[in-house]
Amino acid sequence: MAQVKQITLTALSKPGVLAKICGVLSGAGVNLVAISATDGDKRSKLRMVVSDPVRAKHALTAAKIRCGEEPALLLTLEDKPGSLGRVAERLAAAKINIKCTYATTGGGGTAQVVARRRQSGQGGTGPGLRPCD
Repeated sequence: MAQVKQITLTALSKPGVLAKICGVLSGAGVNLVAISATDGDKRSKLRMVVSDPVRAKHALTAAKIRCGEEPALLLTLEDKPGSLGRVAERLAAAKINIKCTYATTGGGGTAQVVARRRQSGQGGTGPGLRPCD
C-alpha cells in the first residue's frame, strides 16, 4: 500500500478537453498511472495518479488549467474475487471511510486500486480543491 498524491481538477465536459489535459501532461514528460473521470452535464471531476505530481501541477498551471492534489492510497491486489472486499473490510474495521475508488486490472494477475479516504477532522465534507502553486 503506497501513499500517493493524486491530481484533481474539474473540467468542462466537451470534446477535446481530456486530449488537452493529456497533451499538457505528455508534453511535460508526465505519465498517467491511473485516471478517473466522473460525468456531469457540464463539468467532470478528474482524479489522476501521475508519475510526477509536482511536474504535472506545474505543467497544468502553466497551461492555465486549475488543479489541486489530495492524498490517496495506491494498492496492488491479486486479480481475483474478494481481494478488494477483504481490504475494504480491514479499512472499515479501522474506521477508515473511502471517499472514492477506481481500479483497473493489468491482466498479469494483479489489479491497481486507488482509494481516496476522508481525512480525520474534516467533518465529512472532504477537502476542497486547492489552486496549484
